[in-house]
Amino acid sequence: MKASVYYSKNDIRYEDIAVPEIGDGDMLIKMHSCGLCGTDIHKAQHQTVTGPVILGHEVSGEVVKVGKNVTRYRVGERVVTAIHVPCFNCHYCDRGYFTLCDQFKKTNLEPGGFSEFIRIPQLHVEHLTHRIVEQLDWDRAAMIEPVACCLHGLKSANIHAKDTVLVLGSGTIGLVSAQLAALKGASTVIVSDLSRFKRELALKIGVTHAIDPANEDLETRVAEITDGKGPDVVIIAAGVSSLVSQAVNVVRRGGRVVVFSPFDKKPVVEIDAGRLFRDEISIVGTYSLTPYDMKEAIEIVEKDKINTREMITHTWPLSRLEEAIEFAANPENDVLKIIIKSES
Repeated sequence: MKASVYYSKNDIRYEDIAVPEIGDGDMLIKMHSCGLCGTDIHKAQHQTVTGPVILGHEVSGEVVKVGKNVTRYRVGERVVTAIHVPCFNCHYCDRGYFTLCDQFKKTNLEPGGFSEFIRIPQLHVEHLTHRIVEQLDWDRAAMIEPVACCLHGLKSANIHAKDTVLVLGSGTIGLVSAQLAALKGASTVIVSDLSRFKRELALKIGVTHAIDPANEDLETRVAEITDGKGPDVVIIAAGVSSLVSQAVNVVRRGGRVVVFSPFDKKPVVEIDAGRLFRDEISIVGTYSLTPYDMKEAIEIVEKDKINTREMITHTWPLSRLEEAIEFAANPENDVLKIIIKSES
């Protein structure tokens, strides 16, 4: 089979590799669409993984083979899956912190999403894989995984009806989070992003205000929109650590700051720590998704409860993954979500 194999920055090769063998509890799927995640771009551009390795995890595909012990799925069914599975019985799992489970990051798809065929291990078959309806196209189906990630993150936000939510960063995670915030009852949703294209797209899909931080003072503008009270929730969806300081400054008394982004550069920042005690604000991080987020994400995408169509701005063939990553990483390009397509 063909796969796009990452060796190092600017060295991704479209080459032949062996089709994975499946065990009795596994499945083999044919990849139809795989979303290009920000983590894939980061790994490839900053060489945070050692090649050869096959990236990609936002997968939709068709079952082509099942192990003899698999009874829930049949050849020909359309499915989505995700990347990591917890153990369900450790210290963290017992407390609901499934993404902190020691097993979590050790589980994976084989060999990765950017390949023609993918082995779905037994744990993934049992806990992370789900059928999708015929009416849902493969590309939007690949958006289910990032929607599930955002659902997991918004649990920490504890959004109430009529809340104001500020989202710092309008990439895929930012715009999905913004739409989910509105879906969960927020009456005012504000985004901030340097990209004119992303700000305009945010307004098109229903965000109420879009701030250009290069030409507007964020704190002043947010104060104007919220009558000086600040947003109830601030979601950080961009890897700029100084945003944490800004979020603490603008969030309303009793508000929540949710961090949904890694900070590789200058991760140490100064904040007004007095607000934690004085104003009872909270700061919480979020990572990935849990098996319990997938079903809700599927319903949201299948029923068009948020606009994922407009967010998919480009598709690229599997053989041109390196070109797609370079295009997505260039801030001069008008791009949001790229979907990588199988060519067979």
